[in-house]
Amino acid sequence: MKNKFYPLVKNPFKKEDIELGIKVLKSKKLTMGKETKKLEQMICKKLKIKYAAMVNSGSSANLLAFQCLVNPYRKNRLCEDDEVIIPAICWSTSFWPIVQSNLKPVFVDVDPVTLNIDEKELKKRITKKTRAIMLIHVLGNSSNMKTIMKIKKKYNLILVEDTCESFGSIYKKNYLGSFGDFASFSFYTSHQISAGEGGVVCCKNSDDYEIIKSLRSHGWTRNLNIHKKIKFDKKYLDKKFLFYNSGFNLRPTEISAIIARNQISQHKKKNKIRNQNRLKIINKFLSNSILRDKFGFIEANENVTPSWFCLTMFIKDKSINKNKFLEELELHGVETRAIISGNFARQPVFKKYKIINSNKFKKADYISQYYFFIGLYPNPLKESELNKLINIFLNCYKKIKK
Repeated sequence: MKNKFYPLVKNPFKKEDIELGIKVLKSKKLTMGKETKKLEQMICKKLKIKYAAMVNSGSSANLLAFQCLVNPYRKNRLCEDDEVIIPAICWSTSFWPIVQSNLKPVFVDVDPVTLNIDEKELKKRITKKTRAIMLIHVLGNSSNMKTIMKIKKKYNLILVEDTCESFGSIYKKNYLGSFGDFASFSFYTSHQISAGEGGVVCCKNSDDYEIIKSLRSHGWTRNLNIHKKIKFDKKYLDKKFLFYNSGFNLRPTEISAIIARNQISQHKKKNKIRNQNRLKIINKFLSNSILRDKFGFIEANENVTPSWFCLTMFIKDKSINKNKFLEELELHGVETRAIISGNFARQPVFKKYKIINSNKFKKADYISQYYFFIGLYPNPLKESELNKLINIFLNCYKKIKK
């Protein structure tokens, strides 16, 4: 980040965030406690959902969702090799919890217009073994949730919403993350809500919530409804340390919880500024006679009120070598990034783990080849910054075209 004129992320923490974090430090109560509970209650109220459990990351939230789905305490749990559909444009820890839960991931191509899963391709990939969809809301945008919910109902599928990059985005009148049986959110530094680390897993029934809470904390019965009901050998076991399930330690800190709460309370204001910055940059591009024909921008899908993660762009002029162009941008202080991780089915990890079929994902490849994004800040951009950004793009384009 050092010496970058236009990094992907600027310092997301306000003075108030730091002061609240210090307040928690001074309390000397750092592990999961009352601040975490307040954050969970805030999420439930905002999203109008029943249950939310804070964890140490969005990746952990995805893991707990799938570990809950295969847990022996769950009614109608998923079984080994049941199929889970996931878009080819995804993140590592959206994909691997499926494999780590002994389920079979099935990639589906995506829509270059929205970057989200292609609903037509989704229908084609459903088989008798399909039990769930891992839906990823990409960079603040969304699929057509009305269509997705019809597919879910028709084929009796479980829906997991990976909303890690799309906190605050709305489809029609409902927040993304409120549609599925499970949903995940991330509070990583670069996301709309920045707590350094942290995340939330949401669900819709009390049984799943109990399983998630047990998995989050070692499989321990402490603070669970089952604690008073479970039978155990009192001769050998201490009732304060009873373990009835498998488990992890994925608990968050109180510091992450209180900072996340403060940022959520400021989200609408920050999102408005992000939208204003986005439009300013786009208008600068459109007003330039050269750049407007060379680059395009992703727009929100129909019925989506986005909470943009970044400014997503694509190269319209196919004579531009994307890699060379992005290298020039980086050299001139503009940091860029691929769309999530590009076509994940092409990642080198699959040379070692032989779990992918030979299907081609042409649209995901197209996105990987021509799309990228730059940062989008919750602080107003100055006119001088906008002009400099446009001049860098223009000069880098001219340089690689020589």
